[in-house]
Amino acid sequence: MAIRGPRLEFAVGAFLVLALASLLVLAFASTNRQFGLGGGSYPLTARFSNLGQLRLQAPVKIGGVVVGRVDKVELDPVRFDSIVTLAIDQRYAELPADTSAGIFTSGLLGESYIGLQPGGDPEALRPGDEIAFTQPAIDLIQLVGKYMFGGASGGEAGASPPQPMEEPLP
Repeated sequence: MAIRGPRLEFAVGAFLVLALASLLVLAFASTNRQFGLGGGSYPLTARFSNLGQLRLQAPVKIGGVVVGRVDKVELDPVRFDSIVTLAIDQRYAELPADTSAGIFTSGLLGESYIGLQPGGDPEALRPGDEIAFTQPAIDLIQLVGKYMFGGASGGEAGASPPQPMEEPLP
């Protein structure tokens, strides 16, 4: 029968403290260092006709750098557009008023995110303003269907575009 000594108890306690510390670091890193009520952000809205696979908490990026998160997604009951509320980090509060927004995908099967393209207007967007220039998500399945069945050529489904005729050699 083994007797528990102080060394074994200390080793088990140290292991548990390290395990809890590593879980805390993981939680801290996965929330993008945003704990609490999120007081360091301001809201902007954008209107899209197609969200694709955009989800809540999706990143908002400028030039590949995360500057905010998708905070809320609603449907406009009058125009039937999707209204997306963005929580932009307070450090980027001087976005020009003619900033445009688009929904993009990281890679072929990656996550969807909102990409912002700042314009040149000297006036800045204020909290609660709507981004006027938006680009909806691209539906890859619809694009493949148009390519496969000739929908993009304007002809009948399945028809191939006309081929140029070769001139006979003299």
